[in-house]
Amino acid sequence: MPGNIKDDYGMPLSTNSTASADLLRDGLRRLLSQNGGTEEKLAEAIDQDDGFALAHGYMAYWKMQRARPQEARESIARALELSDGISRRERQQIEAVNLWITGKGPQSIALIKEHVAEFPRDALLLRLAHRLYMLGCSGAGVANFPPAYLALLQSIAPHCEDDWAFLAEYAFAHHETGQLDESLRLAERSLAINPTNAVGCHSATHVYFERGDAGGGEDFLGGWLDGFDAPPSSYVHLSWHLALFELALGKYQGVLDRYDNFIRPSVTGKSHAALNDSASLLWRMQIYGGTPPPMPWEEVCEIAAPAAERAGAGFRDGHAALAFAANGDQESLGKMTTRLRSEAEGGNLFAREVVLPLVLGIGAFAEGDYAESVRQLEPVFPQLTRVGGSHAQREVFEDTLLEAFLRAEEFDKAQAMLDSRLRLRETVRDTFWLGRLQAGRGQKEEAQASLSTAAAAWESGDQDSPEFVNLQHLAAAAD
Repeated sequence: MPGNIKDDYGMPLSTNSTASADLLRDGLRRLLSQNGGTEEKLAEAIDQDDGFALAHGYMAYWKMQRARPQEARESIARALELSDGISRRERQQIEAVNLWITGKGPQSIALIKEHVAEFPRDALLLRLAHRLYMLGCSGAGVANFPPAYLALLQSIAPHCEDDWAFLAEYAFAHHETGQLDESLRLAERSLAINPTNAVGCHSATHVYFERGDAGGGEDFLGGWLDGFDAPPSSYVHLSWHLALFELALGKYQGVLDRYDNFIRPSVTGKSHAALNDSASLLWRMQIYGGTPPPMPWEEVCEIAAPAAERAGAGFRDGHAALAFAANGDQESLGKMTTRLRSEAEGGNLFAREVVLPLVLGIGAFAEGDYAESVRQLEPVFPQLTRVGGSHAQREVFEDTLLEAFLRAEEFDKAQAMLDSRLRLRETVRDTFWLGRLQAGRGQKEEAQASLSTAAAAWESGDQDSPEFVNLQHLAAAAD
């Protein structure tokens, strides 16, 4: 193979086709930046050289992360068939992707660590590491994954300080370990090099969320999305983040419109990858307002359906439980519970200690049995990182436990959780929750002060939203 055909990082590519190599480089840039056209460019690279193993390997990664496992298996099988004679570096990339696709996440992570110690600028494997770590115990097999992910990136940082894709990932690892200022600095450096990279934008967005700066986050992300050209499947998660900012600002109708146009399964091709964003946003609206949002749960349940009977990631199961429980689909919820009990009885500690009680607690909450919901969810709360996902994503489970504390009149426990949250950041909703807690304890003056503060902060929001109406009623009762 000619040694003068290289990737963006100066590493040789095993192809005789300069056209195929150019298309692979373009496809990888699009994949890493989450811009449109990734699949098309990789397909064109394969058309130019069907014997280009790495192109098939990258396509396998793309299809797997788009929740198309059968197609991913076909692509990775072709990549493995073509692996004789290619470089060890390329074979290891293909094998790491193959281990992920075949459900061997811990082995994939082990290979990635070994690989990037020698080839620190192989960006696809850093993205794969992100995905595996973010699946917690279901992916990398690491319970407290944020420090582990950060440590991996720290080990190669001196080699990648000019790489926008690395900087975007590095920023993510920093905000998930509470280092918000450094995270924003890294995200801004990444965006300065490549302003259209969605991963850098995503990391900056998380910093606004963790700081409780919904107004700043709305301005930043809304402006960035206006210039982002991507298919709905790439656009949906950032739209979810923008909806969370709007929800924090009391803009309920804006959230509903955004869900309807950019997030709901019917506008994302009913991709299984859309489950988490759809389920968590609707559940949030339902528990915050105390009434179901005017959006159909049925289409969310449709993409959650495989979780009823098939084993999968705990993160998926938690979000599927939100959909089943909110929709009153006791049959699917029961099937999933039976499956998880079987896994737990078979020795799966993750299922027994985390996923099963999480699902049972969500089901009890939907049934109005808040004491039982607390009993199931409370032991899970300190272990939530085992489920995976970012803190912003896991917060839906945390909020469910807090709401269950309040509805079960477990005021001391609610107070401890709110104190911890408010020490890290102040949000309008936490202030409202504090007012509810104080009202429940009969602390009328304190409740009135908290509720007045929350009402003033939501003054520019939707005054007829269920949550704001509940706030007004409670404030009147506390007066």
